[in-house]
Amino acid sequence: MGYRVAVVGATGNVGREMLNILAERKFPADEVVALASSRSIGREVSYGDRVLKCKDLETFDFSGMDFVFMSAGSTVSKEWAPRIGAAGAIVIDNSSFWRYHSDVPLVVPEVNPQALDVFLANPKRNNIIANPNCSTAQMVVVLKPLHDAAKIKRVVVSTYQSVSGAGKEGMDELWAQTKGIFVNDSPTPSKFSKQIAFNVIPHIDVFMEDGYTKEEWKMTAETKKIVDPKIKVTATCVRVPVFVGHSEAVNIEFENQITADEARAILRDAPGVSVIDKREPGGYATPIESVGEYDTYVSRIREDVTIENGLDLWIVSDNLRKGAALNAIQIAETLIERGLAAKAAAA
Repeated sequence: MGYRVAVVGATGNVGREMLNILAERKFPADEVVALASSRSIGREVSYGDRVLKCKDLETFDFSGMDFVFMSAGSTVSKEWAPRIGAAGAIVIDNSSFWRYHSDVPLVVPEVNPQALDVFLANPKRNNIIANPNCSTAQMVVVLKPLHDAAKIKRVVVSTYQSVSGAGKEGMDELWAQTKGIFVNDSPTPSKFSKQIAFNVIPHIDVFMEDGYTKEEWKMTAETKKIVDPKIKVTATCVRVPVFVGHSEAVNIEFENQITADEARAILRDAPGVSVIDKREPGGYATPIESVGEYDTYVSRIREDVTIENGLDLWIVSDNLRKGAALNAIQIAETLIERGLAAKAAAA
């Protein structure tokens, strides 16, 4: 018997990618249901070689479902995740709403799968598991093996985040502005605060009182929760005119000595990581190469000559995959592999 699975937000970028990955990885599902808001009832989405018609979230009966993947935003997750969890399904939520709750594990399977054991052992659990922010997910799969080897003290990261992180509206705006510029149309910002075509915008999510944006705060808080609360993190998050694929320039300071060669060897053996690091033109990964791939790519590994025990890295990943949909499906796969899913279905 396979699992019964639902995807909430099935018509969005991440929801569609969740359905693609469930099919690609042959997730052991007997039933897959696409759910969306009432305005999308009957809308068709692809699941492998099948076409699913979206059903209404508001009227769907979640009893008997095993896994529910949610990517419909914080407002929907706040209302529906507890209700779905109470019906017995394991909710794996891609929104930011549940990530910082102390009773909800924030999981990247290559980094902290043990959080799932602790969570599922709790008979009073709410059945909600959180997916991290896209920019955090790709960074922590690289940080964890290096932290285990030499203990990270501080991380300084600058991101170059694609417009798909802002949803379909962000992708549409980049496309429309790019086309418009070539025919002398004035690009009018709507989704973004300034023109995104042929530009970069150092502003993702809302500004906070200390001058950081919420996206930058997320990277700090989530890295501490997933990897180690003692790590100091400071981030500058930037939107760039790339459709899919987030990039990050990461500077790391360690407690113990680690060379670039040692880091390269460690990362080559790390799960979910591929090293592409030739010191020659083209000997590095860019966002285009990451699209459609599962792995996070690491390039430009070098020692920071300005501090003791420092490294510089370039990290690239498909933000719709490892940054969102893939990580969510991997969480469910990990529950199954660790023998925890049967408990979830029977809860």
